[in-house]
Amino acid sequence: MKVSLFITCLSDAIYPQVGEAMVRLLARYGIRLEFPRVQTCCGQPSYNSGYWEETRTAAKTLLEAFDDSDFVISPSGSCTYMIHHYPELFKDDPRWLEKAQRLEEKTYEFTQFLVRVLGVTDVGAVFPHKVTYHPSCHGSRLLGVRDEPMELLGCVQGLEVVPLPFAEDCCGFGGTFAVKMPDISGAMVTEKADHILETEASVLVGLDMACLMNIAGHLRYRNEPVRVMHLAELLYEGVGQHEHR
Repeated sequence: MKVSLFITCLSDAIYPQVGEAMVRLLARYGIRLEFPRVQTCCGQPSYNSGYWEETRTAAKTLLEAFDDSDFVISPSGSCTYMIHHYPELFKDDPRWLEKAQRLEEKTYEFTQFLVRVLGVTDVGAVFPHKVTYHPSCHGSRLLGVRDEPMELLGCVQGLEVVPLPFAEDCCGFGGTFAVKMPDISGAMVTEKADHILETEASVLVGLDMACLMNIAGHLRYRNEPVRVMHLAELLYEGVGQHEHR
């Protein structure tokens, strides 16, 4: 089967190690991730700002990039869910609507694919640290990704999961929201960081680099030594620790 990596803007431009971790982890299960170079932004910023015509242009690029893929895997719940909006965008265009529906059906967030499609919950990782998990809004509320990351974390040897107080609260990023309403956004991320520090965890893990970037920036501003990681990074690092034993 042809499985393609939808890297997303932030992972491509700022956090390429997340994509690398996904590629190397999935290679352990015989999956060679394809990377269509023509892929670009999914159109979420323009969609959320009401520029739907511009969003259709971006969407068509992705629809063509992944047209012959059997599965499309992404490290972001928000970008994955954006593809669920494509059928709405092309509801009056039968040709593109069919492509949009096909892409929606075959696109998975990373942990969804690992647990639901491959049936993998234990990757053989060792990570002897106290970890707390932030469930980002789009992934947990809209995609319904709740159990998968916890199942994966629960199988990591030596890892202690500490519940995050008020975990469901938004971190305050929200894409353009953080720019348009910086004071409210700043107050929200301050609260989120306070709760993370309450756990006394040394590592914060999540599934969406936009949220993690926002939280990590605030923690650095406060000179707090909490390490912030995408779950794919944690699992891949943990596999390396296991192999070195």
